[in-house]
Amino acid sequence: MTAQLSTHQSADAADVRPPRSVAVVRIVLGWIFLWAFLDKTFGLGFSTPANQGWIDGGSPTAEFFSGGAGAMYSGTSGLAWADWLFMAAQAGLGIALILGVCLRPAAIGGAVLMLALWASLLPLESNPVVDPHFVYATVMIALIFTSAGDRWGLGLVWRRLGLVRRFPILR
Repeated sequence: MTAQLSTHQSADAADVRPPRSVAVVRIVLGWIFLWAFLDKTFGLGFSTPANQGWIDGGSPTAEFFSGGAGAMYSGTSGLAWADWLFMAAQAGLGIALILGVCLRPAAIGGAVLMLALWASLLPLESNPVVDPHFVYATVMIALIFTSAGDRWGLGLVWRRLGLVRRFPILR
């Protein structure tokens, strides 16, 4: 039994990938952003009513940025550049997190986006400090320090690319 235990421990010590739980969190968070992108693009009838998707002429920023929530950015509500930037951020975050690639820039950009949305909601109605935007921002920053794309993702392959080796911020 001692031999089994030491063999098992050495196998675990050699496995430097992040825990499965980190991979699950990364993928689930990525799906949150990718789903938001898909729902806002196609008006799937969840957060975005049917026939009011971006492809139907609806604005992905209009609802959040024009009302009480997100009113800090009401001047950008419905502007084409804001819609494109917001949708690119959601799609990029979703794809990067699900695939486990380009996590540093995605997590930094995603954290900035989430903190900006969090700030636009101040003062918060149910909790004076923390809401899901703040939690998502915190989790994305934590993913940077865990090599989160290395398990169940393409992080190891991504890091071997010449461009990524030349510019480590792209990890």
